[in-house]
Amino acid sequence: MGAREQVREALTAVYERRLVRRLDRSAAPRHVGVIVDGNRRWARATGLDDVNDGHRRGADKIVDFLGWCDETGVELVTLFLLSTDNLARPEPELTPLLRIIEGVACDLSGPDRRWQLNAVGALGLLPAETAAVLKQAEEDTRGRSGAFVNLAVGYGGRREIADAVRSLLAEHVERGTTLPELVETLDVEHIAGHLYTRGQPDPDLVIRTSGEQRLSGFLLWQTAHSEFYFTDVYWPEFRRVDFLRALRDYAARQRRFGG
Repeated sequence: MGAREQVREALTAVYERRLVRRLDRSAAPRHVGVIVDGNRRWARATGLDDVNDGHRRGADKIVDFLGWCDETGVELVTLFLLSTDNLARPEPELTPLLRIIEGVACDLSGPDRRWQLNAVGALGLLPAETAAVLKQAEEDTRGRSGAFVNLAVGYGGRREIADAVRSLLAEHVERGTTLPELVETLDVEHIAGHLYTRGQPDPDLVIRTSGEQRLSGFLLWQTAHSEFYFTDVYWPEFRRVDFLRALRDYAARQRRFGG
């Protein structure tokens, strides 16, 4: 490491400590959603021949990120790892990505980890092997004392809402509810109770890396009142200081629910 890089790291460390001291933990978000974007572009920008090396570097970043969440009192994290649109990618591109995601689930569910994992998405659309790895990670981490971590794999916001309505209708058909009765009583809470994230608080803060300023279908229903933080940093380069900046920005906002 050159002298310039050493100075930059030292200044960053001082800045981080300042951010931590000034962070109002009482205003910290309870649930943080993250769109982990920019892995492929980072790989290309750094001259890597295999873009999957970008996904691998991004996968390694997840453990660091969850550690930062633990430090700051975040109780629930939702990581957007693979959309339903991504499932249409050519097999030579999709299969390595699925293997990397399986590796993430295995790593986060290892015996030395503390987080509780939960797979959210249309798991029936995933290859059986990938779905099995995700379900096993859920089983292996049930009851752990750490933060709750949703792994959004094969996830699409529109698909989730459609699945929730389908589940709601099936439930009422089984009960013998007539269509006029359902129309009369249906409200938003009934649909919310059938989402992939049912029973969980909605995200307070959603972070998207790589400079894109859109949700790409991420938690469409749940983010009605969320705060958003967009950063130009690619996910593999996302640092603790970047996360602290997002928390500082969130704490400074005056949240308006429905206003």
